[in-house]
Amino acid sequence: YYDETKAIYEEGQDNFPLSILYNNIGSAHAQLGNYQKSEDAFKKSIAYAEKVGAQQVILQDYKDLADLYAKAENYKSQSEYLNNYYTLKDSLFTIEKDNQLAQLESEYVIEKKDLELEASRLKIEKEEKENTIYTIVICSGFLLMILLIYFFSRTRKKNKLLQEQNILISDQKQEIEKALNNLKSTQAQLIQSEKMASLGELTAGIAHEIQNPLNFVNNFSEVSNELVDEMNEELEKGDIDEAKAISEDVKQNLEKITYHGKRADSIVKGMLQHSRNSAGEKEPTDLNKLTDEYMRLAYHGLRAKNKSFNATLNTEFDDALRPQTVVPQDIGRVLLNLFTNAYYAVNEKDQLLKAKGQTDYQPTITASTSETASDIIITVKDNGNGIPKESIKRIFEPFYTTKPTGQGTGLGLSMSYDIIKNHEGELSVNAKTGEFTEFTIRLPKTDT
Repeated sequence: YYDETKAIYEEGQDNFPLSILYNNIGSAHAQLGNYQKSEDAFKKSIAYAEKVGAQQVILQDYKDLADLYAKAENYKSQSEYLNNYYTLKDSLFTIEKDNQLAQLESEYVIEKKDLELEASRLKIEKEEKENTIYTIVICSGFLLMILLIYFFSRTRKKNKLLQEQNILISDQKQEIEKALNNLKSTQAQLIQSEKMASLGELTAGIAHEIQNPLNFVNNFSEVSNELVDEMNEELEKGDIDEAKAISEDVKQNLEKITYHGKRADSIVKGMLQHSRNSAGEKEPTDLNKLTDEYMRLAYHGLRAKNKSFNATLNTEFDDALRPQTVVPQDIGRVLLNLFTNAYYAVNEKDQLLKAKGQTDYQPTITASTSETASDIIITVKDNGNGIPKESIKRIFEPFYTTKPTGQGTGLGLSMSYDIIKNHEGELSVNAKTGEFTEFTIRLPKTDT
């Protein structure tokens, strides 16, 4: 599947997705023990990433190459790529501070030059005052000529210095703007890639979810056709009462067809909202309904890939919760990430316990909503293996993941954190190793 996808992107010369794709291919070969193929794939990933300035992808490639060389006992190459990794990492995390420092240093240099010029001017003026009497006595005319030449030269020198400083500042400003534009472009590409990845996770769940209302529509349509035939037979017999009774059944079936048709339409609209390219607009949203929908869509998505997976889904919703003004597709994307991670965690624990012969574990996911005086609270809790303490502090960092290489981009929780921040809310996590993980979303109440 990676090779088929690679052919599609190479035909379109889409460098950024190719860089991520080759990183995944390298990881797959590394797990298979194909070290040379893995090395080639990681280096191709670096080449594509360099074309679009995708520094975070290059950072991941350096780390993966270092791990690969360690497995191959090529410690010299491991050391080289570890050095590249930490050098680039320090650069990425300090670039903003470096830009601010460069600006401050530039302002300091300008101010220092002005102070030096002013001090020089004051010094010269003091010397001029001390020698004024002597110069007037000796040669006032000659002094006037010298002063005119001096001031003209000084003015030209100062203007030249100011011009050079303005050019330097302009160049620095252009470099900063260029770096900022590159950063924004890379961020947009990463967001779109993660958005499409989450859409893929959602597709299987939607296919299963939409099949139910379509089955109802088909079944009730067939039954209604049979009832119409029966009603016509009764009308031919002259039994009006029986025909009316059958017509009531037909009407009830049509109402059910309408209901399930609207349900299918609602699911399709939700999918379209999730796949929008724009940031979306805020609108009044039933958070209970939104949470329940994505909880089940994520569940069916995993079930579509693993038929043996089963879990208990609990909901503890506040029925008095009023609609809140949010961007529904963005909050839905956050919920999809949280539920997908929760199902992954309980499935992983279930498989580990079954491998040890333990069959009494019941995977359980609990979603709840509540409100305080100022906030709306949504929690997603699972009884999986939890998160190690050393990972809690980094769980929302871009590209950081606790999943095995190739099974996660490390962008889902980072993007979810940013989405909630953009809603002026908070996303936090509480976990206990071997017992549970609980994510909490806090959103400020809105007037709808």
